[in-house]
Parts: sequence; structure tokens; C-alpha cells
Amino acid sequence: MTENSPESGLQPAVTTSTSNWKRFVLDLLETLFLSVVLFLAIDAVSARVRVEGYSMRPTLDDHQYVLISRLAYRLDEPQRGDIIVFRPPMYPQESFFKRFTGLPDEWEDYIKRVIGLPGEEVRIENGHVYINGEPLDELYITASPNYMGIWNVPEGYLFVLGDNRNNSSDSHSWGLLPMENVVGKAILVYWPPLKWNVLNHDLAAAAAP
Repeated sequence: MTENSPESGLQPAVTTSTSNWKRFVLDLLETLFLSVVLFLAIDAVSARVRVEGYSMRPTLDDHQYVLISRLAYRLDEPQRGDIIVFRPPMYPQESFFKRFTGLPDEWEDYIKRVIGLPGEEVRIENGHVYINGEPLDELYITASPNYMGIWNVPEGYLFVLGDNRNNSSDSHSWGLLPMENVVGKAILVYWPPLKWNVLNHDLAAAAAP
């Protein structure tokens, strides 16, 4: 009669334990890898931003969360009325590392509405905005602008304004926006849930005849 020694009896358990541990580590690494790939894929096409302040009232309010499409202007050009997120030209560009990791940045992106397109003249006077001499019918603003000025928009730039015209840091105060600074196009408000809505970009699509 052959009996197994204590050592030989323990060997299968040790082998099984080692195998389970290796499988756990491999599964963990695979999960982490897929999570990073998924994060990068989502971050490449979209961004989530929180509105800070009241410069876009009544369209957007403080502490609302907005979903941004990063692909919108890889497939098309900005249009008048688009609500966009961008890095203001007076701020340094966000580093690739912070954009990649999603870490907080000391410089905040802005969210405004596109008003003037390349090749256009924007004139603001007597409480109205004129594009190439034609007034815009702007039903979305809080109040008429109480400032004046004329801006010619060259190729590669945009003229942007906040919907809360008299409480907004925008092109009327710091100048034109380089298109390369645009992060993406605002698509919808997703938080808070009671304020959920798809943003309308056609309200300033054309100057009145």
C-alpha cells in the first residue's frame, strides 16, 4: 500500500494557489488596460465641463454640467450660434499631461457663443450686434450690450460673446479667439437632472434681412 507524504499532499494546493494568484494579477492588469483604453477613447471624442459663473445666462447657469463634443470641428467648421468651450487666448495652453490625465488645471476654459465668423465685420452699437451691417435677432440674451465697438474677424479666428452680455469676459473685452484654442462644441446639459436639455445652436444662425 502506497501512502502520500505530507509534502506530496500539499503540492497540488500550492500549485493551485499560485495559479489563482497569477490569474488574478493578469485579470487585474487586463481590466486596468481596458479602463485606460476606454478612458482615452471617451476623452478623445468628448469632455465634461462645469459652468462657472453667470456669463451664459439665461442659456446656462452656474454649476451646471455640460457635455462637449471634441469631434464637432474635426468634421465641420464652427457656425454662428454655436456654444463652444475654449482656452482663452490670454491663458497658456493646457499641457498634454493634464489633458491626458484629466487633472485640474489652474487656468479655466471658457464657454461662450460664436457670433462672428472669419471674414465678417462685427459691430456693436446702440444695444445691437451687427454682422456685415445686418442686425442679429438675439432672443437668447439676458440684456442688450451696453458697450460699443467694431471688430474685423480674420481667417482662423472667431468672435465670441456670452449670452449675459454685460457680465461676460469675451471677445468684446479681450479680442478674437484663435480657432486652435477651441476644445469642442457644447451638446447638452446633463446635470442637474431637472435642467437636462439639448442645447439649441440655431438661435443666431443668420442675420435678419
